[in-house]
Amino acid sequence: MWSIFSGTIVNVVTVAVGSLLGLSISGSLPERYRTIVLQALGLITVTLGIDAAVLRFSETVTRFAPLVQGGNTYGARLAMVMIASLLIGTIIGTALRLHERIESAGAWIHGRFSAQDGHRFAEGFLTASVIFCVGPLTLLGCLENGARGNPSLLYIKSLLDGFCSMALASAMGWGVFGSVLTVLFFQGGLALLAYWVAEPLDELSIALMTTVGGVVLLATALMILDLKKIAVANMLPGLFLPPLVIWITERIAPGLLLPVVG
Repeated sequence: MWSIFSGTIVNVVTVAVGSLLGLSISGSLPERYRTIVLQALGLITVTLGIDAAVLRFSETVTRFAPLVQGGNTYGARLAMVMIASLLIGTIIGTALRLHERIESAGAWIHGRFSAQDGHRFAEGFLTASVIFCVGPLTLLGCLENGARGNPSLLYIKSLLDGFCSMALASAMGWGVFGSVLTVLFFQGGLALLAYWVAEPLDELSIALMTTVGGVVLLATALMILDLKKIAVANMLPGLFLPPLVIWITERIAPGLLLPVVG
């Protein structure tokens, strides 16, 4: 089982250690430093979101457009898949009240184990969870670790997350440490699914999942920068819908999104 979960376990350890180090200095960190740290993290998250949502999308269109019929409209087709996944996923998340449930969980933990404000705990938990679990390194790393036993991408991600968790925890508190549970169950679940399926998702599905994740990262950045409060957790189901939308589309109109083999 180590070959399946090695990258996830290392990632959990680095996030936990980074969070504890950040918490250890947060008490002596003046408010103006916490503010500038959050602003810097917000701008970094904007950059990551643009990379995933815009640049990765453009690369995907360039990669697949020459391989399908009517390639000049291929970008619009992929945009429709991305938009449909995000909108349907957000409707599902809103119906399930994911954002409210996470905030309630934060308040529950606050009432029993923490002196920190429950809303702030939930905000730190959600922000860190999205940053750590959305992006190409997460998806590709879990698929490689689970299906092929190769944890190298998750090891790289672990190093980055360790430093990021330190900065986040120093500014947002114990909720960031709580995100180790998200990393454990989300990444571990993806790796286990990849192991069971044995064949990873097709390249287009992974790319569009990353693109939807980029949009969620941009929404998270707006929250970190205190520009707009968005129920980010309600958008998370959209991450998993591109493979389903592609599968349904290809059953109705083969070759519309994926190159026809043979």
